[in-house]
Amino acid sequence: MEWSFRSAEELSAALRAGAVTSVELTDEAIARIERDDTAINAICVPDFDRARAAARRADQARARGEDRPLLGIPVTVKESYDMAGLPTTWGLPQHAGYVPTEDAVQVSRLKAAGAVVLGKTNVPMTLRDIQSFNDIYGTTNNPWDHSRTSGGSSGGSAAALAAGFGALSIGSDLAGSLRTPAHFCGVYAHKPTLGLAPTRGMVAPPNPALPIDLDLAVVGPMARTARDLTLLLDVMAGPDPLTHGVAYTLALPPPRHERLCDFRVLIIEDHPLIPTGSAVRAGVNRVADALADAGARVERHSPLLPDQTEAATLYMQLMLSNAAASLPLEVYEQLRIQATSLHPDDGSLDAARLRGMVLTHRDWVHANSRRELHREAWRHLFTDFDAVVCPITPTPAFPHDHTGTLETRHLTIDGTPHHYFDQLVWAGTATMPGLPATAIPTGPSPEGLPVGVQLLGPMFEDRTPLRLAELLEQKLGGFQPPK
Repeated sequence: MEWSFRSAEELSAALRAGAVTSVELTDEAIARIERDDTAINAICVPDFDRARAAARRADQARARGEDRPLLGIPVTVKESYDMAGLPTTWGLPQHAGYVPTEDAVQVSRLKAAGAVVLGKTNVPMTLRDIQSFNDIYGTTNNPWDHSRTSGGSSGGSAAALAAGFGALSIGSDLAGSLRTPAHFCGVYAHKPTLGLAPTRGMVAPPNPALPIDLDLAVVGPMARTARDLTLLLDVMAGPDPLTHGVAYTLALPPPRHERLCDFRVLIIEDHPLIPTGSAVRAGVNRVADALADAGARVERHSPLLPDQTEAATLYMQLMLSNAAASLPLEVYEQLRIQATSLHPDDGSLDAARLRGMVLTHRDWVHANSRRELHREAWRHLFTDFDAVVCPITPTPAFPHDHTGTLETRHLTIDGTPHHYFDQLVWAGTATMPGLPATAIPTGPSPEGLPVGVQLLGPMFEDRTPLRLAELLEQKLGGFQPPK
């Protein structure tokens, strides 16, 4: 029997029943990686010897009567997480030899839960792209079409899942880095509520692994089923013991509903700053139709929706303010001069990004206050709705494009070029206010590529979009292996 595309939940049941051993699951996963990953390049740092040793320990623990949430389950980890004894480079050639001596808190939690870590998955340099390629490890290809990107920055993890390289993976998300690769590769991902899962040890080298509260970025789970997302989130969630004195389980509220017919859902398929491509629009409407068919309350408009243009502008400013903080002083000064030359009425996203890179602390405080107003608006919206369905990016996976920079590339949407960076506005819909968002597959595009959407929920009510994802999986079919 082949196990490679089984869910973690199914594998756990088989392990408990004695139908398979962790050593057998691990050997099968390693054989598949050795056979198929030459063409995909998802696993940039294999760790097979330690994985086999961990699998043997898992089988011994089970023989002693032990059981843990992920005991014996083969998984992968995004390259950007520290793992003792393995390089953490973030794709930066100058740090190719950097090897941390301690595990990131999330890697420690995986291991404590009994997971078998097969290795680390590929990323873009500094994690700042919607594709996964760098000069150390090369390019990760989409398992559905090797000429196309798997997404970024958790593109290696999404490709690994789609190719059957382990049942679960962990990634991170600032600009859709969990959700976009899931959308491009036809798998599931969950961007948790900001602050729900600690990020210590998910840090660019050679910086120390400190328990820093990040302003926008989160870490989160990736899987091939919605139920597996919940399984892994329960392992990842909860405060960092370094800042809270002791580790404890965080009790999230239960989902608002258990049946599709009880959900109240707002559908958003258009953004004022970028068009939605026809393939993604069709995916959004497949979800809307499934909800309506099940008897859910489905609305297309609401006056409670926060202003999308202001939200995107705030998102770009806050994100670029963070990204530019480490720029050399001379580069910062050049950007500051460029920003002063902008016309005061220039409301473009390019202008928002430039202003964000030189944002003063005073201006950041004002931007943060506006963000709080958006959070308040979302709280009002979620008194009338339980979830919001919207795109993740305007298109399915696009052909590899390593030319120029994020600022100079273009994305073609139904034949028309648009600024490459502008596609991030959909990711920012959840990221800027810190909302949870679950990425789900909806079925193929006319070209046969995966199409996903995101389900946004109220802050710290992560179980609501996750439960909605489970119910929609039953209606839409969920993950399908690439042909």
